Amino acid sequence: MGTHLWFHGNLSLVSNSKGKNSNTICTTTISNEWEMNINQTLEKEEEEEGEDKEEQEKARREWDFSLCTTVVTSSSIGSVSDTISVIEFDPSDRFIVTGGLARKIRLYRLQSLIPPHYSSIEVTNISSCLLDHTSACDYYICAPAKLSSLRWKPGADSRVVGSGDYDGVVTEYDLERQTPIFERDEHGGRRVWSVDYSHWGGSQVGASGSDDGTMQVWDTRLDNTKCVAVVQPSESRSPICCVEFDPCGGQLVAIGCADRNAYTYDVRNMMRPVSVFLGHQKTVSYVRFSNGHTMVSAGTDGCLKLWDMDNGGIIRTYKGHINCKSFVGLSVWRSGGLIGCGSESNEVFVYDKRWSDPIWVRGLEQQHESGCSYRFVSSVCWRQKAKEEDECAIVTGGSDGDLQVFLGKRRSPSLG
Repeated sequence: MGTHLWFHGNLSLVSNSKGKNSNTICTTTISNEWEMNINQTLEKEEEEEGEDKEEQEKARREWDFSLCTTVVTSSSIGSVSDTISVIEFDPSDRFIVTGGLARKIRLYRLQSLIPPHYSSIEVTNISSCLLDHTSACDYYICAPAKLSSLRWKPGADSRVVGSGDYDGVVTEYDLERQTPIFERDEHGGRRVWSVDYSHWGGSQVGASGSDDGTMQVWDTRLDNTKCVAVVQPSESRSPICCVEFDPCGGQLVAIGCADRNAYTYDVRNMMRPVSVFLGHQKTVSYVRFSNGHTMVSAGTDGCLKLWDMDNGGIIRTYKGHINCKSFVGLSVWRSGGLIGCGSESNEVFVYDKRWSDPIWVRGLEQQHESGCSYRFVSSVCWRQKAKEEDECAIVTGGSDGDLQVFLGKRRSPSLG
């Protein structure tokens, strides 16, 4: 009995058969089976791809969004100095604060931007209202420098907000007294891009990321003392564009860096990163926790990426918006599974975490003559505490200083 080796395309077959007929029959049988298996595999892949497209189309039809309120600058001509860099809802869901290049921290009552009766109206029937910042905001605090970041301080009953500015200073403001109560200047005058506070274990730890390539970690109870830790993710001291502690109370802090990488550190030991997330082709401008196991990053390569924090792998890449040079904002509605970001095309984009393409895109209408031809969405923020699970709200800020509030409502299955 001889042993024969037969090749059919990329398939190799070892046969201990006798005679040419046996070998021919065996080869032909395997060939037919192989072709059938390949055809079945291709059909299955096409079927799955069709199902994915169908599911994604359902996601596009799942939400209706409508403009609720627009707040414009008091002057008739908006300019680059009006750019809104940051928008933040407070933990109690009563207020919104904004900051930007106008050097003002503005505080708005949520009910002045989203009237309570709107929840009983179909989104498609909402008539938007036009306000100006002077009449819409409760008050504003003048800051000494342009503002890049704002964050509400946990455990302060929506009374204290921290800021980072272009002069490299971190300041905390008592909003009731409208005065600064805490100040740090640890970055040598280099611009602070981002500030945040830890929610882990009732700690009073804050952090700031700067152009100097470091994240400074400090305890707000220890005034004007040395930092708790200094983290430098990049050996070349690439600027740190964003820092965010796990808002769900975990012990991790995430960093977005100009070296094209994102990092996570454990607040209990910041000697080295827990994970390094590789995949962006340009600066990582934002990082946002999605839940305890996933994180979203934004880069000036025009991509958002959803990461598996357990293994550092990319789960999904989101494309559609334009972002190659500016901060355009990133926000994740954690309980709703939606991601919002701005675009240099002056549009706001909403992605469903499950799909790579946007489910909703809206261009921001120009409400007044602009002193700058280059207009873009510069900040976005989801309302985390929705009254109903089928309702949501996203607020956008523009380079022209306009603030816009969009309400979303999930369609009933019969309308899907």
